[in-house]
Amino acid sequence: MIYLIKQGLPPNSAFKIMETVRKGKALKDPAKWKEYTDLMREHHVPEWYIKSCEKIKYMFPKAHAAAYVTNAFRIAWFKVHEPKAYYAAFFSIRASDEFDSEIMTFGEEKVKNKMKEIDLQGNNATQKDKAMYPVLELVLEMYERGIKFLPIDLYKSSSTRFIVEEDGIRPPLNSIAGLGTVAAVGIENARKDGKFMSIDDMKIRSKVGDSVAELLKKFGCLDGMSQSNQLSLFG
Repeated sequence: MIYLIKQGLPPNSAFKIMETVRKGKALKDPAKWKEYTDLMREHHVPEWYIKSCEKIKYMFPKAHAAAYVTNAFRIAWFKVHEPKAYYAAFFSIRASDEFDSEIMTFGEEKVKNKMKEIDLQGNNATQKDKAMYPVLELVLEMYERGIKFLPIDLYKSSSTRFIVEEDGIRPPLNSIAGLGTVAAVGIENARKDGKFMSIDDMKIRSKVGDSVAELLKKFGCLDGMSQSNQLSLFG
């Protein structure tokens, strides 16, 4: 576009030609392209330039490229200077479907073992495991930088977001494999009305079933909580 303007083309026409060429549409509308080529020839644009425009299939927009590079620097800054914020944001936004707390939140060795298992399977690894592998690499990197995961907590964990705390990163409720987002949000909303009096109270108020309760028990989220509100008269 800048070159065409320097050749004397009106800025609006130069922009339209640039967009046509950038999107690979030069030869898709012969009548319009002839109008553009005639205009370029009037302003002494060389034939090699015009022929080159006709060969271009796609060009990445300069503004987008600049925005991507700027964003990359921002992300890099956070990864270096605010690593907990970086990892929490990445796991919340980019890895929510592949994150499995049972594998990833119990230390470096468990992560390494899962990676070895996937490596040994090679091309026979499931799509789920293949998608999980890059997340495992990032989790391992996080551990090696001295950052740890905090236990999933019925009251402290978000339903869907990884939370940055002073001592580490706390995974959300829905990072427990099998505990879906709907159930996690139900628990988060229900606890706003106060602590659960029992496991049954939690199930009723959160509208979750036995399977969710069992998953929460497995992660120690229901430790110390009685099954029901009923008191025994006989101790």
